[in-house]
Amino acid sequence: MNMGLPTGTDPASVLMRIEAMEMLLERGFTIPLINRKFGLDALIGLIPVVGDLITAGMGAYIIWEARNLGMPKWKVWRMAGNVAFDTAIGAIPLAGDTFDFFFRSNTRNLKIVKKHLHKHHPEAQVIEG
Repeated sequence: MNMGLPTGTDPASVLMRIEAMEMLLERGFTIPLINRKFGLDALIGLIPVVGDLITAGMGAYIIWEARNLGMPKWKVWRMAGNVAFDTAIGAIPLAGDTFDFFFRSNTRNLKIVKKHLHKHHPEAQVIEG
């Protein structure tokens, strides 16, 4: 099932898939009244240990896609560090759940990918209006 996402290996297609995963993990839902966005990372992270491991695996997908773009190893390791830090702190009961609500490793990783694509694949940019 495609769900409307491109399956190609070109940078623009990869970026769209990364953006979709980041949206799902970090900004897919909104808390009414305070208009605060959150995603599956914070929600599934409420399940002790297992939830954090599941969302780490989902975050690893973004890293895998970035690696397939040919990003330098140091950038890939930086992205892995973001996910590892999020997973380690997120696993702490209660404090980790609050942390997951504010530290968005996948959003940070999306920014790393976008910066790389802007420099090395400017044709992949989408002008948002």
